[in-house]
Amino acid sequence: MKIDGEKRPFNAVKVFSATMAPERDNLGEKVTAWLRAHPNVQVTDTIVTQSSDAAFHCLAITVFYWDEHPAK
Repeated sequence: MKIDGEKRPFNAVKVFSATMAPERDNLGEKVTAWLRAHPNVQVTDTIVTQSSDAAFHCLAITVFYWDEHPAK
């Protein structure tokens, strides 16, 4: 992955998603809580995606990160 011409590697991805309005409203807090609980990760990129159909609206936050101690 390249950002601003700089290669920023990642070795893990975490996806947070929600379809119900109260869950979407709290999705940022959920990401923040996860990051605080995982201080060993270094976020290299994030992507926010919104999709919807006639009945549902989905919000997803995808976090790409480098974990010095990845799960085996």
